[in-house]
Amino acid sequence: MTIAHPQYSELRQRLYLSLGLNAVVILAEFGAGWWLNSIGLMSDAGHNLIDQGSLFLALYAHLLAARPATEARTFGYHRAGIISAFVSSAVLLLTALAIAALAVKRILVPVPVPGGWVMGVAFLSFIANLTIALLLQRGAEEDLNIRGAFWHMLGDAWVSLGVVASGGAILLTGWTVLDPMVSLLVVVVIVRGAWPILRESMEVLLESTPPGIKTAHVVEAIEKVPGVKNVHDLHIWAVEPRLVMLTCHVMVEGDDSTLTNELLHTIRRKVASEFGIQHLTIQMETQCCHGTEVHCNLHHLTTDHATEPLHVHR
Repeated sequence: MTIAHPQYSELRQRLYLSLGLNAVVILAEFGAGWWLNSIGLMSDAGHNLIDQGSLFLALYAHLLAARPATEARTFGYHRAGIISAFVSSAVLLLTALAIAALAVKRILVPVPVPGGWVMGVAFLSFIANLTIALLLQRGAEEDLNIRGAFWHMLGDAWVSLGVVASGGAILLTGWTVLDPMVSLLVVVVIVRGAWPILRESMEVLLESTPPGIKTAHVVEAIEKVPGVKNVHDLHIWAVEPRLVMLTCHVMVEGDDSTLTNELLHTIRRKVASEFGIQHLTIQMETQCCHGTEVHCNLHHLTTDHATEPLHVHR
């Protein structure tokens, strides 16, 4: 049975509210854009539609992340939010490409656009998007999944404000070409918001070393502990940005009597205090056949020639 943290429950309610409000924005903005022949409004509505999918993914991942670890999912479901962030940002970049192609077509073949109506609808969209972004702001700092949804909605807010400006400019100048040009600005906003999230989520899925942590510094810190000869087979990765994990083999001086809890606790405290890594699995050993290899090369385990029995170190 899962017991929800109060902040978790509050964030879940905010996601439900954001989904409802964004659905109203999409229907109103797309309908108005179709009626007014405004590619700016329709592209913004399309952007919001993708964000609606992102909000659904964020909610689903948020619900999954609260489930406990199981025999089949020993790390739990924390990666669900990372997958959500990756998928939504990738789809958002494809959407940007489609909007850019449609905007270029409208620049080459302009269509009359009533600036006043565009301004009114876009301003209402700006208010709604900004409200949704503020609803998600609380959970955006620590949760990559929620951060992706937050930046999408905040980007939408500024894009809608840009459409308001283009509607005013069309009223003043009559240049309907400004409408698709604003759509190109929408594309820039989408790419700037989606690319960092895609890159960060990909790094987590590839189990890269988290940013801000240098493996060489971790090795140096551990090897400074008295009694430690070297560190090898080191892995540092994140299940999600808040859950950084570390496993390594530590070769120590002397015989088995040296493998004491005191030495292990010293290493754990040092790594936790200097690098903020709280979840460590450390194997202590007095002998090793490849002690000079800091990073474990697993390639030989995936080849057809990996037939030798595994050696267990004590």
